[in-house]
Amino acid sequence: MYLELYIRVGTAPICAYGHAGCHIPSLADLFDRVIQQSSRMHGISSDMHSEYEQYLFPSKNLTGKWKCHTYDIVTPDGKENAQMLGHEQLTKVILRLLEAWWDPLSQLHQSMSQDQNQDLNHYSSNKALEMSDMVQELRAGVVKMAEKMKSLGVLSNSVGSIHPETLVPSSAFSFYKRGEFNLMDPNDLLYCFRRDSNKVKNYLRILQCTTLSELNC
Repeated sequence: MYLELYIRVGTAPICAYGHAGCHIPSLADLFDRVIQQSSRMHGISSDMHSEYEQYLFPSKNLTGKWKCHTYDIVTPDGKENAQMLGHEQLTKVILRLLEAWWDPLSQLHQSMSQDQNQDLNHYSSNKALEMSDMVQELRAGVVKMAEKMKSLGVLSNSVGSIHPETLVPSSAFSFYKRGEFNLMDPNDLLYCFRRDSNKVKNYLRILQCTTLSELNC
């Protein structure tokens, strides 16, 4: 799996307390890891959406019929606007997007695994579960990166320690409580995740460039 490959990147095991033989990751290391994982996650989401769309609508391009459940999460448009947010706000946007997607992908996995269209949904169900796991792992990686940034004085102590319900707008939670998930086409949900995973990937790269001055990017 992608996650197993991701964990094995590097020449030495990573430990929290710096035992002998362990590598304590620098902030640059942590940025590299979350950016690699976000790129893989976006690649899987793009492939899955394209394959799902081609299977169901081989001669059409039907997307965006529904408003994405993350519509209330204010996200900057373009590199300059993202840079204007600053480190703290951009980190919070990334965490909000990731927090908003774990449950939808988990529900999508369950929905597809129960669907009778076995040719498509056995494959798609496994991919949805893989993406759900990757969202959790990526969020954990971003929180660890934020903790490192706090220790270096780049972020305040409020980032990374916020309860999930305060990170994600109430509209994202009520979307599922009202049962709207069951009415949303999986193709549209995958379209929304592809869009949001691309945002996460790009925001992490911008955050890396604005934080690590030695990169000159």
